[in-house]
Amino acid sequence: MNKSELIDSVATSTGESKRLVNDVLDELINTVQSTVQKGEKISLPGFGTFERRERSARDARNPQTGETIRIQASKVPAFKAGATFKQLVNGKK
Repeated sequence: MNKSELIDSVATSTGESKRLVNDVLDELINTVQSTVQKGEKISLPGFGTFERRERSARDARNPQTGETIRIQASKVPAFKAGATFKQLVNGKK
């Protein structure tokens, strides 16, 4: 499912206009991105948690040359599914 299909589905199930659903979805995405960028968590009970995680610097190998290279530390976005979501995906609910 892509973004436009998601908008169509939500608009149909809620009876709201596609434009309103698109605006709400865009704002939700912007809010999640800016909050996680600041290092804060967003927890949606039953769905999951969005957060920023730290990756430490490490050594790796170039598979073509075998040369050791240094990979810098970085910050990455992460999502951890909630228990209810996991159960739903596994067909237990």
